[in-house]
Amino acid sequence: MFRRTFWFGTGVAAGVWATTKVNRKLKQLTPEHLAVAAANKALEAGHRLKDGAVGFALDVRAGMAQRETELGDALGINAPVDPELPAPRQHIAIENRSNPKSVDRTTYSYNRNEDH
Repeated sequence: MFRRTFWFGTGVAAGVWATTKVNRKLKQLTPEHLAVAAANKALEAGHRLKDGAVGFALDVRAGMAQRETELGDALGINAPVDPELPAPRQHIAIENRSNPKSVDRTTYSYNRNEDH
């Protein structure tokens, strides 16, 4: 008698456990729950993407500033000024004035309708 009661109780417990699991899974597969889950995952992915993009932008900005300093040092733009020497001419390092084919950018008009 005790064996039958034990197996009956075990069967009832297994049935309750299986029914609970199936009902939970069915709730997870409803369209409303799937939409909420997809929206939450999209928000998480968006936050991760945003954090990665911000980190990347900060790294690019730091690298840009470092490279600008290196180029300024290499061209002598950032060099300390000696009071006995004449002031440096920065445009000489940037523009090539000895080349007659170079375009004088000061007289160039950005109006695209001007030559039509």
